[in-house]
Amino acid sequence: MNPGKVSRNQLTTLTDLPNIGPASAGDLRLLGIEKPADLIGKDAFSLYRRLCDLTGSRQDPCVLDVLISVTAFMAGDNAKPWWAFTAERKQRYPDI
Repeated sequence: MNPGKVSRNQLTTLTDLPNIGPASAGDLRLLGIEKPADLIGKDAFSLYRRLCDLTGSRQDPCVLDVLISVTAFMAGDNAKPWWAFTAERKQRYPDI
């Protein structure tokens, strides 16, 4: 969902999360994440590495940006577009 349209009071499905559309929701389900609350306390990098392992291919680095955005949101951060996390990803994980 567009980060500007996200409401913390209406987080029932994965696509209610910022930056999560049908394809990303499918990736989260593959990781065992069924509802937004399942992301609380999760580490974005661990989710990314696991997704790469499960799919047998290196995911685009932007997928990690999206995962950082939703884990930060579920930890209480404001909803932001996924690209707002690109610089953080490049700093924390320069090899991705």
